[in-house]
Amino acid sequence: MRLKDFNIVLFTLISWSCFSQFNIHGKISNANNGTPVVLAEILKVEDGIRVQSGENGEFTFSNIKPGQYHLIFLSDHFHLKEKKVTIKHSDVEVLVVLQPMEVRLSEVLIQKRRKEFFAMSRLRDVDGMGIYAGKKSEVVIVGEQTGNKAVNLARQVFSQVAGLNIYESDAGGLQLNIGGRGLDPNRSAHFNIRQNDYDISADLLGYPESYYTPPAEGLDRIQIIRGAASLQYGTQFGGLINFKIKAPDPDKKRRLTNRQTIGSNNLFTSFTDLSGTLKNFSYYTFFNYKKGDGFQLNSDFESQNYFGNFNYRINNKTNLSFDYTHFQYLAHQPGGLTDKMFYEDAFQSNRKRNWFAVDWNLFSFKIKHQATQKTDISLNVFGLYAGRKALGFRSNRVFQEDKEGTVRDLITGKFANWGMEAKILQRYRFLGHENAFVIGGKYYQSKNNARQGPGSSGSDADFNLATQAFPYYENQSDYNYPNLNLALFGENIFRITDAFSITPGIRWEYINTQAKGYYKKINRDNAGNVIFDKRYDENNNLKRSFVLLGIGLSYKPIKAVETYMNFSQNYRSVTFNDMRITEPSYQIDENLKDEYGYTFDFGIRGQWKSKLTYDISAFGLAYKGRLGQIIKETDDFRIIRFRTNVGDAMLYGLEFFTDLSLQKTLFNPLDNDYKWNIFTNLALTKSTYTHSRQPGITGNQVEFVPMINLKTGMTLGYKNGLTSIQFTYLSDQYTDATNIKQDKNENIRGIEGQVPGYAITDWSLSYKFSSRFTLETGITNLMNTVYFTRRATGYPGPGIIPSAPRTGYITLQYRF
Repeated sequence: MRLKDFNIVLFTLISWSCFSQFNIHGKISNANNGTPVVLAEILKVEDGIRVQSGENGEFTFSNIKPGQYHLIFLSDHFHLKEKKVTIKHSDVEVLVVLQPMEVRLSEVLIQKRRKEFFAMSRLRDVDGMGIYAGKKSEVVIVGEQTGNKAVNLARQVFSQVAGLNIYESDAGGLQLNIGGRGLDPNRSAHFNIRQNDYDISADLLGYPESYYTPPAEGLDRIQIIRGAASLQYGTQFGGLINFKIKAPDPDKKRRLTNRQTIGSNNLFTSFTDLSGTLKNFSYYTFFNYKKGDGFQLNSDFESQNYFGNFNYRINNKTNLSFDYTHFQYLAHQPGGLTDKMFYEDAFQSNRKRNWFAVDWNLFSFKIKHQATQKTDISLNVFGLYAGRKALGFRSNRVFQEDKEGTVRDLITGKFANWGMEAKILQRYRFLGHENAFVIGGKYYQSKNNARQGPGSSGSDADFNLATQAFPYYENQSDYNYPNLNLALFGENIFRITDAFSITPGIRWEYINTQAKGYYKKINRDNAGNVIFDKRYDENNNLKRSFVLLGIGLSYKPIKAVETYMNFSQNYRSVTFNDMRITEPSYQIDENLKDEYGYTFDFGIRGQWKSKLTYDISAFGLAYKGRLGQIIKETDDFRIIRFRTNVGDAMLYGLEFFTDLSLQKTLFNPLDNDYKWNIFTNLALTKSTYTHSRQPGITGNQVEFVPMINLKTGMTLGYKNGLTSIQFTYLSDQYTDATNIKQDKNENIRGIEGQVPGYAITDWSLSYKFSSRFTLETGITNLMNTVYFTRRATGYPGPGIIPSAPRTGYITLQYRF
């Protein structure tokens, strides 16, 4: 053979070796009975590509270059298995046998076994006891984030969740105030808020405000589920937010983590958790203490939070778990500001006698049973015994100074409720495809009390009624609210082909809302003499039942791409807080009606290797009889906010999220010593009132809807060091349906007007010295922007509630 011919052959062989691509075919079976393991997840570690096993337990990785590959096999009910596969000159066949687990892991622990490349993920088609195919779902992986977790800084924790609007006024992170798509952020009342899958708000339908938020330092992840999937959990327009607490350590009898944080304004927090497993018993528990002076005068606070999760495995099919949560805090509230006061000195306060206290106790008992390999059953019994107290001087003339010796307004709420939720998840084969359905029911009963009357004339946190000292105080009421709710729900994922699925859902609700009590009406003349004093007794009973429908569609043309669409009807009842709480700058329409509407999502999402994850979608949200606020003048010439069924409204927009690993895209994707990620989270939203009986409302913008909601950031890391910077921008938004413009010289109320747009930059850094010591630090609001996100009508105002200036923090973590 001539040298030229030899060179041609050699070049051909080298080219074939370098550029030929092959496949890895495999089949996964059960070690006990040899049956196929379906919907197992197989991860190719080198590039982060994941596939799932099909109906016969088979899977395929296509177009792979020669080399050695590390595969990880994971299924919910089987032990994890790892296998190395070498490709030389042909396709490779792999037979994998998985050993069933004797211990059924929680879904949180299952998630922990997966390798995470990003701080955001999404739920699988069938995950835990729920079905999420074709639905808008987002999962915040808290452990992959940097930021000020000690104070639950919401704009960092939820930075990659599309379209959320956040009230930023709580220096200690004691309450979560988020909304989205035009929903009022106040105490996240438009979401179904859960912890470990059970409700934690005051009253699911009667008073759905959440006064308790689990500390980010104790969280594994946060699930946000919107669209039709929310029918499994409730009727809310916002959907579900489910806080998943960290799971017990399965490998140690005792593991302790301690985190100590100090920061600006005398901030001190201490978080300690203890976790472990002893044979059939496992536990996770934490205690969190916070104290600080706040960034505004008269805004000091102190809180204690205990949580315990205790689990017992009866056998390899049945598990019991019990949760208990105690949360209490006392906070000084500085009150609100007028526009003029805010622009003169945003952190002044003329309220030194305002206080707020919370005492929260949550219980949950859950049993999970694997009836067959394809049938899971769960029963969750949960309860709440809690209270909140608000005390202060709340004149609608915000500039008016609070003088000691005058009466304060006192509002107390006591909440006692319990419920149970049962679910059955069944997997089955139909027309050659693996399908699943979930059916369930919920019983919920509450007995709450709301009381309003005169508070003491002192300046301390005295939460006792002072009716003897002030018998003719104008705002007096006492109501009991015994409410009952029954619900049945079901969803089924129909796999039409391997790529296309349809998931219809239905929910039936029965609601019996009662109100028993009285309120007083007291009028005075100009000299302050009582000229009218009458008590009105009420005993109201409102029963209603209805059906809500939803459907989700999913199409996956290739493994890394999914298009989805879903539609869901929604409902929100009038709450008892809408009916009888009296505030000087705020009145409520006595003829309020429930809200109805629907939500719609259409999008494309996926993950390209370990380099890019994305979710781009369009949405629509329609209200009929939307509850909102207008600005009106009273008969005595006062300007107030008036809560009523403002009218019908339509909101629509685009939500865009990407997280790109520049290091894995531009440099060596196999080098895990470096990290360079950049994310963009953008929501563009339009809104309008399409019809209203109120004058001057039709055609106005819907309140709490910034047109532009942008959060973007970059993370850089090398080995044990990690730093990130985040930029947040929200455009102007209205706070009432009247669309009152902002007047910077207004110096009486501060309750009407826009929230001006603002831009915030945050920086954070963490370094892990060893397996035991980690240091975290950062600066929030790096550019020291003066801004606000809220105009409050009552507590903690009324008036403008300023947001935090530049603050810093340092956290030291010790683990053994």
